[in-house]
Amino acid sequence: MNITQFSRTAKALSDPRRFEILEAIASTEESACSALVEQFPISQATVSHHLKELANADLISVRREGQHCYYQFCSQVLDQYIEELQRRTSGRHFQTIEHKVVAH
Repeated sequence: MNITQFSRTAKALSDPRRFEILEAIASTEESACSALVEQFPISQATVSHHLKELANADLISVRREGQHCYYQFCSQVLDQYIEELQRRTSGRHFQTIEHKVVAH
């Protein structure tokens, strides 16, 4: 995962409401936009904005059928993000702990 994709994913996951929407999509095989609008106490425009951010991060895929949109969770992107986060932070946590122990 390159730094652009990593940053895009981090941004998409950083908003609590967006994360809730992602959880809702992940809990089903496919979610209709209209069902998501009904599920959350926010405007359709706000739901659409969150869905766009999730799609831009490739965390969800979109299937269009006429005027309706259906969303599916792309777990492999989240898995890659978690692996990259671990790779980028591995050792740093232990270095900090080791530094504190040695300092005392």
